[in-house]
Amino acid sequence: MIKPGFLSSSERCALIDLARYGLALHREARRANAIVLLDDGMTCDAIARVLLMDGDTIREWYRLYRTHGIDSLTNFHYQGTACRLSDDQCAQLKGWVEQTLPRTSGEIGQWIATKFDIVYEQRGGLTALLHRLGLEYRKPDTVSSKMDPKKQGKFIEDYNHVMNGLGANDVVLFGDAMHPTHAVRPVGCWGPKEIKVAVEQNSGRQRLNIHGAIDLETGKTCMLEVDTVNAISTIMLLTAIEAMYPTMRVIHLFLDNARYHHARQVRAWLSQPGRRIKLHFVPPYCPHLNSIERLWGVMHKNVTHNKCYETFAAFKAAILTFLCDRIPKDWAEFCDQISDCFRIIAPADFRILK
Repeated sequence: MIKPGFLSSSERCALIDLARYGLALHREARRANAIVLLDDGMTCDAIARVLLMDGDTIREWYRLYRTHGIDSLTNFHYQGTACRLSDDQCAQLKGWVEQTLPRTSGEIGQWIATKFDIVYEQRGGLTALLHRLGLEYRKPDTVSSKMDPKKQGKFIEDYNHVMNGLGANDVVLFGDAMHPTHAVRPVGCWGPKEIKVAVEQNSGRQRLNIHGAIDLETGKTCMLEVDTVNAISTIMLLTAIEAMYPTMRVIHLFLDNARYHHARQVRAWLSQPGRRIKLHFVPPYCPHLNSIERLWGVMHKNVTHNKCYETFAAFKAAILTFLCDRIPKDWAEFCDQISDCFRIIAPADFRILK
């Protein structure tokens, strides 16, 4: 807390003259004005709100003035303020954050106050300190503990072997099922600070079941709306794919390990004479190795994020139109987002939160 009345009458007059001097730089006048207001008894945070500044900035101006006088208010060769923590304290702070992974800056500020008796009243100053220490706020990724890096590597190797051995009449597709629910998906967006934003939410509980596939070479899609995703819908999808590629000799289809993709009925259908589809399965718990998962994400980004559809029919039409029409038509726009650039994800590469 800065006590008012710290200025002498001559100091106060000099600051007021600087604040009122028409030829002074705006930032010089603003600094002088802030010091006068502090002398009047206003708090740093109150002055910061008036001047649209940060409270730590006002406190730094006060420190500069008390240390170096009025000349410091007109010197803008700013080299950064000295850290309020010593090197040893910074090392302790960084070690504690690395060990505990606190969820909020408030927890960190409380730890600093308890440990070192130093209070960061504004989050901006504390955040700047954390950034200088090489720390950042991040959201954990979700990683299945059952991911097998060796199986992922083998899959990528086998996939590349298939792609390198394709004949003129061979084609590769990725298939999967999706079950979007008739609801808005709120996501963050930029906007004016003073305006609150919201999205209308419908009360729909209906779900759309889609069993589909995509050809990454052309962007061509095969999307079936089905009542239930099961072995029957799988056979319907395989039949539609063969009809879509009547001249292809072999159709390589990569799928996940859902039970209906391995069903006895599906195996029986594939064993029929003249079938041209060959199934390949991605390793368990590895959706990142199935490119159609990226298609589902692109669809949500373009169709359901922050968008409300009053009726289920409108919701369904928007999704199917995007998947069946826009993706093939504008494939050049989306191909980089829906690619087969696969990588191995190993749980050992992450620090798993407990």
